[in-house]
Amino acid sequence: MKRYLVAGLLVWLPLGVTLLVVRMLINWLDGFTTLLPEQYRPENILGYAVPGLGAVLTILVVLVTGIIAANFVGRRFVKAWEQLLARIPLVRSIYSASKQLTETVFSDSGQSFRQVVMVEFPRKGVWTLAFVTGRGIVEAEAVLEKDMTNIYVPTTPNPTGGYFLMVPKEELIELDMSVDEGLKTILSMGAVSASERAMKLAAQPVNP
Repeated sequence: MKRYLVAGLLVWLPLGVTLLVVRMLINWLDGFTTLLPEQYRPENILGYAVPGLGAVLTILVVLVTGIIAANFVGRRFVKAWEQLLARIPLVRSIYSASKQLTETVFSDSGQSFRQVVMVEFPRKGVWTLAFVTGRGIVEAEAVLEKDMTNIYVPTTPNPTGGYFLMVPKEELIELDMSVDEGLKTILSMGAVSASERAMKLAAQPVNP
């Protein structure tokens, strides 16, 4: 009975978690329709709400924006828009930081979130996984007289929250682990990584 119960959980639990996350994401994207004037919202035009329609419209808007921004006229429009935002106090700081972060993360040549490391956190003797976000700040390196590395320590099981740390390079241990493996380890609180490692060890031939 226990074996059948566990087998059933192994089927339904991952599926349920996946559906829950996808549903949360779709509901979040559907919320963007509230930015439209009330008379142009899908539920008012069609007379009823269509789940997922806001997500589809959001993806289409992003895609069309990308197509427009990729051509000559679109690039000039984006440049003019950025120049306008650069004249507004506070807004220019937020926009500039957000733009640089987006370009760094999605750039093929960028180094952010490409390396998984171990760091002692929140105290000595306790280790956790972190992602390298970039080289240390020049002023901090000059003051400390050390090569620093910027890292992001995500919380578990929700990696969208976490801590930004500047750590001496020699205090980090680089791991031969992909970012996907690191995220799975954090999301599962280490359970997935441990089970995968056990399976790999079990598959290795035993030397007599």
